[in-house]
Amino acid sequence: MESTTIAIIDDHKIVRQGLKELLLRLGNYEVQYEFEDGEEFLNALPLASPPHLYILDYSMPNKNGLEVLALLEKLPDEYRVLLLTQHFDESIINEAYHMGARGFLHKNCTAGELKYAVDTIVSQGYTNISEILRRMKNHQQPTEEVRSSVLLSERELDFLSLVCDENEYTYDQMAQLMGISVKTVETYRSALFDRFGIKTKVGLVLFSYKHRLTKPFL
Repeated sequence: MESTTIAIIDDHKIVRQGLKELLLRLGNYEVQYEFEDGEEFLNALPLASPPHLYILDYSMPNKNGLEVLALLEKLPDEYRVLLLTQHFDESIINEAYHMGARGFLHKNCTAGELKYAVDTIVSQGYTNISEILRRMKNHQQPTEEVRSSVLLSERELDFLSLVCDENEYTYDQMAQLMGISVKTVETYRSALFDRFGIKTKVGLVLFSYKHRLTKPFL
């Protein structure tokens, strides 16, 4: 079975070594790259053999995790980033998700939480969408009306509602609930990705939140 390849970007060598050893014990993971800070990582792009996942520290010299995410968003390639931090700051977490982070973990997380985050980001493109929904629901909504500026078809809204559901439906399950083929579901997804410059499933959730398009954001 193919190994899950990973890049670690953290300014502490002991953290990088600890993560590497832990991942090797947890499963079929290979730490393919290590970088001492965000600037070294960005200067190395594009990588000759891009890994499946990037584990990125938030607090680093020469460019912190948010600055790295902001620059990655401007690049054409896809970067699945799991952001690590020592501090649970709501504003940092929300901003990280808006910038395309696929998941967020405290550095005091358990080995099981790390494995779950890595596996779900690699297999589904994101992790803990229910946690993202909770944060978005608890975040103060804008006062101005913005929904009228975004026009979606009824079926696109149905699809987006299922994406934002806390049950975290797979595309196969969405197809069954909507009574259509998986290919048609993927067509709705691709259409929204292309029309609004969205790259991820999490991006769809944040898009619905921003424009108050579906429950639980209405």
